[in-house]
Amino acid sequence: MTSTVPSAVEHADEQQPPITMFGPDFPYAYDDFLAHPAGLGQVPATEHGSEVAVIGGGLSGIVAAYELMKMGLKPVVYEADRIGGRLRTVGFEGCDPSLTAEMGAMRFPPSSTALQHYIDLVGLRTRPFPNPLSAATPSTVVDLKGESHYAETAADLPQVYRDVAAAWNKCLEEGADFSDMNRAMRERDVPRIREIWSRLVEKLDNQTFYGFLCDSEAFRSFRHREIFGQVGFGTGGWDTDFPNSILEILRVVYTEADDHHRGIVGGSQQLPLRLWEREPEKIVHWAQGTSLRSLHVNGEPRPAVTRLHRAAGNRITVTDANGDIRTYRAAVFTAQSWMLLSKIACDDSLFPIDHWTAIERTHYMESSKLFVPVDRPFWLDRDEKTGRDVMSMTLTDRMTRGTYLLDDGPDRPAVICLSYTWCDDSLKWLPLSAHERMEVMLKSLGEIYPQVDIRKHIIGNPVTVSWENEPYFMGAFKANLPGHYRYQRRLFTHFMQDRLPDGKRGIFLAGDDISWTAGWAEGAVQTALNAVWGVMHHFGGETDRTNPGPGDVYDEIAPVELPED
Repeated sequence: MTSTVPSAVEHADEQQPPITMFGPDFPYAYDDFLAHPAGLGQVPATEHGSEVAVIGGGLSGIVAAYELMKMGLKPVVYEADRIGGRLRTVGFEGCDPSLTAEMGAMRFPPSSTALQHYIDLVGLRTRPFPNPLSAATPSTVVDLKGESHYAETAADLPQVYRDVAAAWNKCLEEGADFSDMNRAMRERDVPRIREIWSRLVEKLDNQTFYGFLCDSEAFRSFRHREIFGQVGFGTGGWDTDFPNSILEILRVVYTEADDHHRGIVGGSQQLPLRLWEREPEKIVHWAQGTSLRSLHVNGEPRPAVTRLHRAAGNRITVTDANGDIRTYRAAVFTAQSWMLLSKIACDDSLFPIDHWTAIERTHYMESSKLFVPVDRPFWLDRDEKTGRDVMSMTLTDRMTRGTYLLDDGPDRPAVICLSYTWCDDSLKWLPLSAHERMEVMLKSLGEIYPQVDIRKHIIGNPVTVSWENEPYFMGAFKANLPGHYRYQRRLFTHFMQDRLPDGKRGIFLAGDDISWTAGWAEGAVQTALNAVWGVMHHFGGETDRTNPGPGDVYDEIAPVELPED
């Protein structure tokens, strides 16, 4: 396993079917949909060339635009900042251009099968990401309450960590039918998935992650809960998620979203950028050699959207930052949903009132990172006295929380993510500049590694991000609070517009915060594909009967509907 505290099921049988992030709320096989030779569907020839506004040039928006273009529609992409959204890769001024820092998404699980389709499509390579105790990580140090433990495998940690691992396994098994759900998801046994999940949604919608732990006899020890919060599973500590709905955490562990991560060689932002440039081999209406870039003036998206309103004939009118006003039969909104409340002037008539409520109640988590370039991966040097690596991937209760070591070979410059934090831990950094943050981080790490002079290896200025301070994001990703299931259901199912009044149709929500698995690029892709199906249906199109889309099978696998009264 790749975690400091392993998940409930150890993979003794590596021959079992692979798992995918296609459930449990909406167990639709997006990877099969994408792989089918019939394609995603078609619109009537009379609609070819019709413009569709796509608001937001992150991964969800670019995937939606790319697939709509292939159907013969004309996506018009609006982007306030840069193509990529939270797939944001930056360099270090004055350093080797191969040195990059992932300011947003940086690690992707194999269960992200729809995402992997596009990674393969544009010819990107991936490699294992050095999470705590993963095979790609030479060593890990867990530093809690001033006491450090060096480990190359989980077996090297003290017994208390194994006790915490056993408590987590037991908690999941007894409180969330983990093995049964894991098996059902691997076998794509939709009736069994729905049976288990329906019961758990009704039972656990009002429960926090922390409350779920406290309700388990296995976690009766506060010390065990504290350790679990600080070192967690998969990517490290999860105590910043303790106030969130346990359903959010179960989605992660059921789909193994926090396991066996891989990073994209050269940076994740290449994915949307390559899709923007890509000329599909199979395309309808448009000439061979057409790309999203070629459909836009000067190869650039249109600027930020400043107003959205409905016009006669139930059309969607978009005003941009240049003052240009255009009206569309359909629009896909993939930007952060709070933008509809703050940066964009909107008519109330855009969405039903209960959808507005869901947008308003969406809960976002803060997140910050800071990276520095270094001359080489000096952490692989061996301490002459101990024989250990002089520095390791580090999990700590100090300000830095998680420190990741990223290299591309022993003789090449490398990168350290000095700190990756969420929520309150992220807010502690907010008032500080990049250099001020670096100084605090170096001090904290110096207390863990007193014999290591990290500073002497730094070869460039730090780069940092606090997503809560980014004007077009206002947070890193959605995380539902207890009682928010109904809100998320409204947002995710919005693409099924036959169920909406005529005057509320034509604009489609997508993006990772619309998905059930926010914070994962897979959710951005899946909701983009939902929106593509919705736009196709809106224009009178249909899928091939041998490759039904998410809307075609919706009634069979619709998310659990909890009573409103």
